[in-house]
Amino acid sequence: MTVKSKDKIEIDTIDGKTLAIAPVIISASRSTDIPAFYSEWFMNRLKAGYVKWTNPFNQKPLYISFLNTRVIVFWTKNAEKMIKYLSDIDKKGINCYFTFTINDYVEEGLEPRLPPLAKRIETFIKLSNMICKSRVIWRADPLILSEKLTTKILLDKIKKVGDQLKDYTEKLVISFADINCYRKVMLNLKNSKLGEFREFTEKEEREIAAGLYELNKNWKMEIATCAEKISLEEYGIKHNKCIDDDLMIKLWPEDSKLMEFLGYKPDLLSSTGERPNLKDKGQRKECGCIVSKDIGMYNTCGHFCVYCYANDSKKTVKKNMQKTRVDSESIV
Repeated sequence: MTVKSKDKIEIDTIDGKTLAIAPVIISASRSTDIPAFYSEWFMNRLKAGYVKWTNPFNQKPLYISFLNTRVIVFWTKNAEKMIKYLSDIDKKGINCYFTFTINDYVEEGLEPRLPPLAKRIETFIKLSNMICKSRVIWRADPLILSEKLTTKILLDKIKKVGDQLKDYTEKLVISFADINCYRKVMLNLKNSKLGEFREFTEKEEREIAAGLYELNKNWKMEIATCAEKISLEEYGIKHNKCIDDDLMIKLWPEDSKLMEFLGYKPDLLSSTGERPNLKDKGQRKECGCIVSKDIGMYNTCGHFCVYCYANDSKKTVKKNMQKTRVDSESIV
């Protein structure tokens, strides 16, 4: 009998037996960059069979078993350290794909701890060649405006990256920076040297979309927005699902347990038939992602991107990163 994601199962931990959930899809992670900073930790946890995660709101621990895991979605800005473990994940019989963010904010200093842009592009291409381009999704986000960073400059930067990635991915996902709803992001950006940052107007969002439409005549990618209200379909841009059941069906239709969870029957001629609504209710209304369990923690990402909302302070992050052991149950 297949255990459902919402069901609790008993597992053995370092402190004895306890109950855990067993999700089919793992998100690793919206909250931190696991491939960049915790790849060895992650592989140790995969070997151990479970992860301990602490709810950031009530501080209650939750144990997450890999027993039923069929797909891991990796979110990263630097996948280099995870690449050497891909064959080990394959041997576990677990599927995976990457959402790989590459922005060109080098001159602006918005991503101070990332490797050089050329190195990140090289890693993206290497990963794509290893696991196929449909499993490496390029994210250009957040798109951000200031007095010195205009829509034209942004499009030039996106073109510079996209011209190098166009043969190594099938999809580009963009998002427009949310500044006003995150006080710490507003303060961080205010302290930068690029002039006043602000959110996009609808006119400016459409300028970006129109520019991407022209660029995509050469690239021929699928382009989508992440958790955005605006419809840009007239420019060939869709609303995205970063945790994407349609992509999973395209990639792994022979995985019977995954197809059962997604409600897809491979014997049908089309994947567009009626399937259960698996939208993740824990995400924003505009988010199209299906349900998954994220195993990351806030205040643990060492990239120190100026626009980041997941870190409170560099001091807290450095403390947490020093505290995390490779053999620990949780990141912090």
